[in-house]
Order: sequence, then C-alpha cells, then structure tokens
Amino acid sequence: MISHPHVVAIIPARYASTRLPSKPLIDLAGKPMIQHVYERAKQATLIHQVLVATDHERIASIVERFGGEVVLTPSSLRSGSDRIAYVARNIPNADIIVNIQGDEPLIVPQMIDEAIRPLIEDFTTQQNQIKLRVSTLIKKISTPEGLTNPNVVKVVFDSGGFALYFSRSPIPYYRDGQKSASWHFHHNYYKHIGLYVFRKDFLLQFASWDESALEQTEQLEQLRIIEHGEKIKVIITEHDSIPVDTEEDVRKVRDIIQQQSHSHIHE
Repeated sequence: MISHPHVVAIIPARYASTRLPSKPLIDLAGKPMIQHVYERAKQATLIHQVLVATDHERIASIVERFGGEVVLTPSSLRSGSDRIAYVARNIPNADIIVNIQGDEPLIVPQMIDEAIRPLIEDFTTQQNQIKLRVSTLIKKISTPEGLTNPNVVKVVFDSGGFALYFSRSPIPYYRDGQKSASWHFHHNYYKHIGLYVFRKDFLLQFASWDESALEQTEQLEQLRIIEHGEKIKVIITEHDSIPVDTEEDVRKVRDIIQQQSHSHIHE
C-alpha cells in the first residue's frame, strides 16, 4: 500500500493561440498569466511539484525568471494532454498527474485539492482494485447564458458521480420547456471546469489513443475517455474560475485580479 502518492501538477502553455497570440504571457495586473496560474497551483496543499510544459523559449525564460520549473516540449504536439503526457513520461516518481490549464489565472487552490482528493483516497485504499483513473471538476450552472453558450461545456453524470457525457449543447434536453434559457430553473445543469487529475499510467494510455469520433465532433478530448469505456469521476465544486479565451475575458479577469489585490492590501 502506498500511503502518500507523489502528485505532480503540469501546466501546458502553448505560445501560439488562434484568438490570443502569446496568451500565457498576457499581462494581468503586473504579472504574466502563466505566473498567476503557477502561483495558485503552488498553493494547493496536495501537490508536491508544479511544472510548466511549453513549446516556446520565451515562455520558458519568463517562467524561470519568476522562479518556476519549466520543461520545453516539441511544438509538434497537438494538445495540452499530449504536452502533459510528454513531460509526465520523464518523471519517474510521479503517481498522479494534475493537468491545470494555462489560461486559468483565477483557479482557486482549494478547487485543485478537491479534484485530487478522490484519486489519493483511491490510490491509498485500492491498490489491487483501481476504481478511479481520472477525475475532473463541475459546477452548477445558474444563468441562462451559461446554459446556451457553446464555450461552456455541459456534463451529465450517473448516480455514482461518473460522467455520462460532455457536450457544448444544453444536456439534458428539457422536453416540456419552451425556451432553453429558462431550463435551469427546472433541472440542475452543470458545467465542466477543465482541470483533470490522472493516474500517470492512465494518462500515458489516454495520450496514445487516436482521436475519437465524438471528440472530433464536439472538439472535447475528454469524450475520447468515455468512448473507450473508461470512467471520469466528477466532483461538484462551489468555487468558480474564468478561462481566458477572448479579449473580453482578459479585461474581466484583469479587473477581478486588481480587485482581489486591493482587498488583500486593505485587510
């Protein structure tokens, strides 16, 4: 029995972004976005090591400048999961790998711990019968915008807390509802927060699989796991985060960080 699995967080940071060039280096209240993500990951109590996986020297040098650990990865890697698997393969003592998106500068450290805890508990009690291979976070949707926005990924799960499906469409379909904008008043809808916790061996297996049909259709790589018959444990969190995908997101997140820093100063 392993009492304390070694947990490593890896933050993928790709230089080229379709909508926001050099996204990880965008300045947010005096620090590059990647630094905000790194510092918040370091505050999670269940993580032993934090690494940035990047394809660009400029990001690597900035991470080193603020004292972070960084690994350069080939630019030919297609996805964040591929980048993480590339790095994880060369960390011999890692048992659990946490994929923290590089565009989540508001990620709350407690959220990271919430996602890790079930795998640690499974690791320490189920060595011969592995139940959990991967976990992720979800949060209740409380606005019509969250329900109808295709960039907000929806999820449905079974009675054991395992994902049944992820979609950009509102799921489940509320048959008796007139307008999808009011469906959340009649049923609990949940959005997916893109933070994943993998057993290392399962991450390497997942990264070796070809893209699946549903994954290609919805452009959601977690569907590859479900299509292979594997289970994803979902943990409901009360915390929230705003991924940075657009210029509007940059402005919104910048304002929140400035407000948070002012409130810390006055405390």
